[in-house]
Amino acid sequence: MKVIKKQPNSHDCLICGIDNPYGLHAPFYEMEDGSLICLFQFDPNHQSYPERTHGGMIAAMIDECIGRVVWIKEPNLWACTIKLEIEYHQAVPYGVPLKCVSRIDKENKLTFHGIAEIKTRDNKLLARGSALYMKLPLSTISPEKSKTGHINPEDINVYVPDDVREID
Repeated sequence: MKVIKKQPNSHDCLICGIDNPYGLHAPFYEMEDGSLICLFQFDPNHQSYPERTHGGMIAAMIDECIGRVVWIKEPNLWACTIKLEIEYHQAVPYGVPLKCVSRIDKENKLTFHGIAEIKTRDNKLLARGSALYMKLPLSTISPEKSKTGHINPEDINVYVPDDVREID
């Protein structure tokens, strides 16, 4: 499937932050069918039991991937999680290339609901989640930083180029 656009990363986010030493540094791609896909891999720092990724990291990836899908239609909104539900289908390994695919299934002016799945690159389902989000401007999510000017577009809109043009 064709990539329409790559979304920006940030500096410090656990999932997409390019400068977070324990993060995933995950890239997100807007797809021609309206979905969002993230290509990533957990590492041993994200372990729970040996050879298994911690469920909290799995939930964080699903939350991030659904929360970002709203940017396809509304790039100036931010998603604030109201409710998150996760189904763990199989142990999620670390050190293995994975993908997370998300889409919005319901929305209105104030909220949206989305679904996401973490899969192996050959589409074996590992985890599935759904979540409800409030649509908010960044100034509402972090009002103090917005007032003092400490939220800079350069901190949260870091473009990292790559050559990904299609994803199976």
